[in-house]
Amino acid sequence: MSPQETHRTLTVRRAAAADVPLVLAFIRELAVYEHLEHEVVATEADLHAALFGPRTSAEVALACLDGQPVGFALYFHNFSTFVGKPGIYLEDLFVRPEARGLGAGKRLFAYLANTALERGCARLDWAVLDWNEPSIGFYRSLGAVDQSEWTTYRLDGPALARLAQEY
Repeated sequence: MSPQETHRTLTVRRAAAADVPLVLAFIRELAVYEHLEHEVVATEADLHAALFGPRTSAEVALACLDGQPVGFALYFHNFSTFVGKPGIYLEDLFVRPEARGLGAGKRLFAYLANTALERGCARLDWAVLDWNEPSIGFYRSLGAVDQSEWTTYRLDGPALARLAQEY
């Protein structure tokens, strides 16, 4: 760290309803990084309902450098039937390029680990694109172990609707 960076303060806080536009901006920046910007259809209204509506389905933590948000983590609870306990699933984590290497990503992970333990969760899970070597290296440095024996599947769009009609 340079001398001016040594006096910088890095904090993590829960997002508030007023942060929804910022959260959507972070999602769009992440999508650009992952070359998936064409897939972002979420709106501020969608996020507000999911994060702060009557039945929330996710939470967001913001990493702030000197009070200014520089990254986010969006997460929700899952459940392990084998362990019989909940877990936390990290859907997205993103730190703006100018703040990378300053500890924001690690601080977000530490926040999630602390939240998981406070809530009696057994684990923290997430997925990473196989080409994202910088992130994979970072996750390994935290002690994370890849779950390469598992293959992720998704059912959405017309296929999801077709299957639902069979109910």
